[in-house]
Amino acid sequence: MRFLVACLSLLAAAASTRAADVEFLRVWPAWRDAATFERIGEYFGRPENTGRELVLRTQPGVRAGYYFLVRLKAPAAIPGAKFEVSVIRPDRAEPTVHAFPTDIPTKESVFQLGLTGADWPAGKEANPVAWKIALRAADGRVLSEHKSFLWEKPAK
Repeated sequence: MRFLVACLSLLAAAASTRAADVEFLRVWPAWRDAATFERIGEYFGRPENTGRELVLRTQPGVRAGYYFLVRLKAPAAIPGAKFEVSVIRPDRAEPTVHAFPTDIPTKESVFQLGLTGADWPAGKEANPVAWKIALRAADGRVLSEHKSFLWEKPAK
């Protein structure tokens, strides 16, 4: 029995170590109009088809908004994870934080994290002053993060 418990402990430790190897491959922030999400199937009554991308929005009923297209590489699945997007908008000095709960699959994945509706009132002509995206495990640990150049002051 002790051997079984020891093996399970080692497997859990290996899984948490591998989850820490999550890597942001690329982040593309940009405004997207609602029409860029429309697919032909919707004209025939089918639900939204996002292809191979997982689209997460702050206001699920609103498609137009400011999106962060995130390419992520995870060597192990991460159930119960969440993206935290911190943004300094052009109309505010303090950052706003938006959470996007999701399960991360084992492989390279593409996520569209959208600030939509009232969460991006600046419209399509505006860009964030600065931003940071953190991926957190179910227990709250930061597994990886990616930020814009202006997110923090450079070291002196």
